[in-house]
Amino acid sequence: MKAMVLESIRPIDASPLRLVELPAPEPAAGEVRLKVSCCAICRTDLHVIEGDLPKQRLPIVPGHQVVGKVDAMGSGCGKLRVGQRVGVAWLRRTCGQCDYCRSGRENLCESASFTGYHADGGYAEYAVVPEEFAYPIPDAFGDLQAAPLLCAGIIGYRALSRSRLPAGGTLALYGFGSSGHVVIQIAQHRGCEVYVVTRGERHRQLARQMGAVWVGREASELPVKVDSAIIFAPAGELVPPALEGLKKGGTLALAGIHMSPIPEMDYERYVFYERDIRSVTCNTREDGRQLLAEAAQIPIRPHTTTYPLAEANRALQELKNDQINGTGVLVMD
Repeated sequence: MKAMVLESIRPIDASPLRLVELPAPEPAAGEVRLKVSCCAICRTDLHVIEGDLPKQRLPIVPGHQVVGKVDAMGSGCGKLRVGQRVGVAWLRRTCGQCDYCRSGRENLCESASFTGYHADGGYAEYAVVPEEFAYPIPDAFGDLQAAPLLCAGIIGYRALSRSRLPAGGTLALYGFGSSGHVVIQIAQHRGCEVYVVTRGERHRQLARQMGAVWVGREASELPVKVDSAIIFAPAGELVPPALEGLKKGGTLALAGIHMSPIPEMDYERYVFYERDIRSVTCNTREDGRQLLAEAAQIPIRPHTTTYPLAEANRALQELKNDQINGTGVLVMD
């Protein structure tokens, strides 16, 4: 099979992913194999490739927003069927036994492993995943529409939940990439007003087209105090102004897996009046199931830009430079 492989940690500008031929993986007991249709790209892929996250395994096939059809099953599988369309997300495996797993917080499992980080992911023609961690894809979505929901959508959904946005409330989004352009659709469907702060002009244009009530470049320009806010940009310097832009009792969710340092803050100015800061760590499978169900009901329509598998380096370079509106998706030949 063709696969884009990372062999050493390097800046994406150096085009570190290499197109190689590998044997197609065989599913172990409890695993299914997908013939991959497409795989969306993500800033987390950049954090793995460039070393922002601790190195876990090299060489590695990145990619954790994978859509394909089951074409082989290991022993012990029975919930899925050959030919069924499924998705693979970042969370790949948990222990199922710890306090976190037993209390519905499997995203915090100390033994969790992740797709495209601890095990090969979807930048390839075939991928394997534990059957219990594969998501059946609703018929409401084509493959290209489904792929961005498997991380951008799921993490955005969890961030929205962590932000405690009240029904009919006001929400500020800082950064308007893959997750932001999914979250705005969910929030609007729930009757909320969305304000967007993003540095890219193309992203601001998309936010306006998608119905944001206000769009700006700087957090200091936010025209009203909001009930809730989510920071998608990996920029710690946004935390103080995002907190300052909250109403009393408001909540700020930090949605990134990696963020630059948060500067020192004056307590009374930024945190007092019961403003809360809540981080987002991965997702549970229940988050994924709920997101896919609600997204199909709305229905959510992600904006996508497609690239051939062999051009994964270029796609990630354009992602890093904020040149993609919505989500970039690698498609197999």
